[in-house]
Amino acid sequence: MKKIKISVMVSGGGTNFQALAESVKNGSIENAEIVRLITGSEKAFALQRAKALHIPSKVIKDTKDAAEILDLLKEAETDLLVLAGYLKILDPEIINAYKKRIINIHPALLPKFGGRDMYGLNVHKSVINAGEKESGATVHYVDEGVDTGEIILQKKVPVMPGDTPEKLAARVLETEHEILPLAVKKVIAEWKEKD
Repeated sequence: MKKIKISVMVSGGGTNFQALAESVKNGSIENAEIVRLITGSEKAFALQRAKALHIPSKVIKDTKDAAEILDLLKEAETDLLVLAGYLKILDPEIINAYKKRIINIHPALLPKFGGRDMYGLNVHKSVINAGEKESGATVHYVDEGVDTGEIILQKKVPVMPGDTPEKLAARVLETEHEILPLAVKKVIAEWKEKD
C-alpha cells in the first residue's frame, strides 16, 4: 500500500499538529507522511513546529480562496486533510473535492456543543454553564454542516467541581492529542480494508 499523504490545516499553536506529526514520525501511524501544513496566519506558532519537523508550510492570506487551497492540496498529492484546530469553515468546493477524506478535531462530545461559534473557550464555557458532568473530544468527518459529520472517535473527560473554562480546556486538549492520531490510524486502516 502506498504511503497516505496527509495535509494539515491549523489556525494557531498547532499542538494537535505536533501530536499527529510525532505519531507519524515514531511509526505509531504506519504508512503515512505529513506533506503540508496550511494556515491562515503568519503568526501561527504551528509554522515554527512545521519548520522544526521539516514539513513544508504555506500561509494563505485569503482562506476563503478555495482554488488556492485546492491547488496546494493537489500539489502535495493529499490523500487525507486533517483540520487540527482550524477555526474557519471550509468552502463546499473543498469538501466536495475531498468527500470522506477530511477530518476535524472538536473539543466537546458532539453532537453536543458543536456548530458556529463553538470553538476555543466558548465551548468549555458552554459546557460548564450547562452543568455538564463530562466533556471530551471528538474526531469526525467534515461534511457541509458545521461539526455535523460522521463521528470517528470520541473520548470523555470529567468536568471537575470548580473547573474554569481554561482548566477544562487544558484537560480536553490532552485528550485531543491522544485521539487525533488514533482517529487518523483508524481512517487509514479502513481505507486499507477497502483496497
